[in-house]
Amino acid sequence: MEDRTEQESHDQASPEVQTRIRESFGRQGLMRHLGARLTRIAPGRVHIVLPSRPQVTQQHGYFHAGATSAIADSAGGYAAYTLFPENTEVLTVEYKINLLAPAVGDHIEAVGAVLKPGRTLTVCQLDVFGVQHGRPGLVANGQQTLIRVNGPEQ
Repeated sequence: MEDRTEQESHDQASPEVQTRIRESFGRQGLMRHLGARLTRIAPGRVHIVLPSRPQVTQQHGYFHAGATSAIADSAGGYAAYTLFPENTEVLTVEYKINLLAPAVGDHIEAVGAVLKPGRTLTVCQLDVFGVQHGRPGLVANGQQTLIRVNGPEQ
């Protein structure tokens, strides 16, 4: 799942950014409802894991496309958010996802990575892997555009 240099793979966001991301993620009712959790927060890159359980599958036992898409959208949004200044927020403008294979495994892992940061719009790549016995397989890929907006007045 790593396609960055060895140095980048060990980067972590600052403690302040990690706190801001974790607090925002904690307010997401859908992520809590699905059982998703943040597993990595780096500058311009976020990983979200969703464990397998019946509540997130479709009729054939695969992870539901809605659950797969939801964690991909959030991973990309938070990847962009790691690069935004304090007192700003992130909203998805659009995203497209290709479901490449049935999403099976012990869990799925969404990786959002910033392709092009901007002052107003940021573009991210979205990859989702089905992980079975520690082995990842790409099950979805997409791209997303996000907008930076002013946060609430202090």
